[in-house]
Amino acid sequence: MKVLVINCGSSSIKFQLLEMENEMLLAKGQVERIGMDGSLLKFLGKHEYVIEIKRTIPDHKTGIQLILESIVQENYGVIASLEEIECIGHRVVHGGERFKESVVINDEVLKTISSCITIAPLHNPVNLEGIKICQDLFPGVMQVAVFDTAFHQTIPETAYLYGLPYELYIKYGIRRYGFHGISHQYVADTLAQKIGRALKKMKIITCHLGNGASVAAVKDGRSIDTSMGFTPLEGLIMGTRSGEIDPAIIPFIMEQEDMTGKQVYRYLNNKSGILGLSGLSSDFRDLESAAKIGDQRAQMAIDVFAYQVRKYIGSYVVAMGGLDAIVFTAGLGENSPYMRAKICSGLEVVGAHLDLKKNEVRGADADLSKSDSDVAIWTILTNEELMIARETKKLFAVKQ
Repeated sequence: MKVLVINCGSSSIKFQLLEMENEMLLAKGQVERIGMDGSLLKFLGKHEYVIEIKRTIPDHKTGIQLILESIVQENYGVIASLEEIECIGHRVVHGGERFKESVVINDEVLKTISSCITIAPLHNPVNLEGIKICQDLFPGVMQVAVFDTAFHQTIPETAYLYGLPYELYIKYGIRRYGFHGISHQYVADTLAQKIGRALKKMKIITCHLGNGASVAAVKDGRSIDTSMGFTPLEGLIMGTRSGEIDPAIIPFIMEQEDMTGKQVYRYLNNKSGILGLSGLSSDFRDLESAAKIGDQRAQMAIDVFAYQVRKYIGSYVVAMGGLDAIVFTAGLGENSPYMRAKICSGLEVVGAHLDLKKNEVRGADADLSKSDSDVAIWTILTNEELMIARETKKLFAVKQ
């Protein structure tokens, strides 16, 4: 069966088309700069090279239509007809407490996704829009919602409750939800397969490190804690996000800088984090280059980030009562030997010993640990779209 995966962002659409009998990737790509100058589709289909299709793409509907045109295009497309697509899987960032697993989309599901817009105003509206566009373009084809928050719904209340009046949790659902769940689940599953152990008997810390970053404690195949919280702003310092701060800083900034609450929110999301500390860039590649030639603020930002990741790893070892493996994934985790080494320096105390020679790998699944390390250290390429396709296939099979 062929599954189309759609992952809508605010100004982008990632997609993959997969043949799920053998999980073969048929096509993938990304629509970029929706509603802006220079919009285009990067498409990888029949050929080994990426084709760039430059087109005015004013909205997500136009972007999805361009993807579909490319999939069936005679020269570089991969299928003869869109009727070959049997199922469509959608990434949805927030499912609240209602969705603990992936679901077949119906009117009730759409209403619940819409009700979560108040706590995910940047992501759920475009996720919902992508679903509705595909429902119009593929009437009668089963659509599945796969939630970024679902994997973390196994976190116990001791980990998800905040020190706020309990009625705020009851009234508004203010609690830790966690994000990047699709990625954390995928790399934990993949690690267990690669080392030949049962996931339900392992204690794994998964580190999704990119411009957005989070760490999760996965015990016996279930997430029991994660660094992101009510929103993706909490937790680790990130590319442009502050991560966790003293809440009293917010009214202090409002008063001292004469900002509104919304202005401070944007400030913490878009101008803080690694960018704010370094004064240089939110891209760790820029920071690494600058640090090598003596930029002290770039080095400071790198050190702060590494320390925070290491601190979360240590706390999750305690939370799980031990540790079998650490996994690095996402752009930084997969491609920066330097940052992995910085983070692992000091983790010998929990039995994790990094092999610096093995660690030189980039962009590949690899065991990075020394032969005598008690804790396995791996880098695994995340594939959220494949995880979404697997969930979609599973629900399709149940419906048959």
